[in-house]
Amino acid sequence: MKSINRIVCLDGATLYPADDSRWAPFAAIADFEVYARTAPTELIERIGDAEAILSNKVVIDADTIAALPRLRYIGVLATGYNVVDTAAARAAGIVVTNIPSYSTASVAQTVFALLLAITNRVEHYAAENAAGRWANSPDFSYRDLEWSELAGKTFGIVGLGSIGRAVAAIASAMGMRVAVYTSKAASELPEGFVKMELDELFAAADVLSFHCPLTPETRNLVDARRLALMKPSAIIINTSRGPVVDEQALADALNSGRIYAAGLDVLAQEPPKADCPLLGARNCFITPHLAWASAEARSRLMEIAVANVRAFTEGCPQNVVN
Repeated sequence: MKSINRIVCLDGATLYPADDSRWAPFAAIADFEVYARTAPTELIERIGDAEAILSNKVVIDADTIAALPRLRYIGVLATGYNVVDTAAARAAGIVVTNIPSYSTASVAQTVFALLLAITNRVEHYAAENAAGRWANSPDFSYRDLEWSELAGKTFGIVGLGSIGRAVAAIASAMGMRVAVYTSKAASELPEGFVKMELDELFAAADVLSFHCPLTPETRNLVDARRLALMKPSAIIINTSRGPVVDEQALADALNSGRIYAAGLDVLAQEPPKADCPLLGARNCFITPHLAWASAEARSRLMEIAVANVRAFTEGCPQNVVN
């Protein structure tokens, strides 16, 4: 058993308000304090003598770890854990855990929400009709934007983890041909999936969706050279990590008609600066990094986060990433 006297959550506003009852299970484990947000200058003071902290996006670097000798546990409230210097934590004997596979269904759903927003333009017509356009139309139907079916088109996927597989299943159900770039052998892929090299996939895809982690190899994976390989009718969807995309290159490709559209839930900097080139780019549909955050996904995240802390206190930590 590893008792914990105090737990501090550094950025609870990403999940629930501080007074929300869904934080109560942590208070049942130890003295618990939740802050909506924590600036770097507030970090050390707020953590203080806490043995355990929870963080979604607050950076816990080597200097912070060195300044907190009582810290024994860092619970990342997300799947990605690049906000923590895991090597420094390991050297200090601190366990770091994450929350795996809680948002697979939510992210997969968001991929197709973005895609259908681009192809069917429901929001455009809903706004037009709310303003009276259909009521004043001489015909039973009108259209001012072309749209096309997805069935029969090639849906490309970069990264075939749990989310990539869920997205592939939906694309297949919609009658799309699934092509993937993955480290898995072709013999390991589901029946009907086609394995391609990366440049080949960029050239073949009608829709190209990214489900890869951010690594030195995937940073700026979507660059000017690869965008030039794509069909003018192609659509890019990114719900993985913003820096996978060279934002200026993508904005240039959209504005010039080099590719048709992009649906993005993530950007290189979040929140973005006002001069982010994608904010005003042609046919660029952006949501504010919410693919992970359905009510059901957040509930699963909290259940796993509590279970992670309890497992640590019982001496058998789970979902350890360092």
